[in-house]
Amino acid sequence: MKKVPFYAAVAAVILSVVAIYMAKSSSELVYVDVNKLIEGYSRTKVAKAEFDKKANLMKANVDSLVANWQKELKNYEKERSSLSPKELKLKEELLGNKQQQINGYQEAIQKKIQEENQKVTQTVINDINDYIKEYGKKNGYKIIFGANGGGTIMYADESSDLTEDVLKGLNEEYGEK
Repeated sequence: MKKVPFYAAVAAVILSVVAIYMAKSSSELVYVDVNKLIEGYSRTKVAKAEFDKKANLMKANVDSLVANWQKELKNYEKERSSLSPKELKLKEELLGNKQQQINGYQEAIQKKIQEENQKVTQTVINDINDYIKEYGKKNGYKIIFGANGGGTIMYADESSDLTEDVLKGLNEEYGEK
């Protein structure tokens, strides 16, 4: 009979150790809201402003070419009646060729803008990922999940959300650079 309290005490100790381990393990499962990090990261704003400036310059260049072509087209329309059939044909070919060149250039610029946007976005994401890796190592987390509203994490207790801490540290690190 005296062994029952002893076994109960041992079982209670084992359950306590397991409970402490489970509590510790569950606290190592945390997440960050990737969208909030990208939006709140200072470098994102700087990179976006630089990208917008570059993209607007490229678009303005295309707009300038289109405007010049439209002027030539209007001039052609005005002087059309005074041109010979041979001159008409030549002018129409020149205008058509120029339009094709402008369209090709416009497509190339749009592709370049998309590539530049992807490059800027990837640079920001790489910064965030590198910081999170170091943050996780420094703070002893085994896993840091990324939530982005796309179904990666369907539910997590808000106490597991590191977004604000990571964002603060990320911006402080960027500000030092």
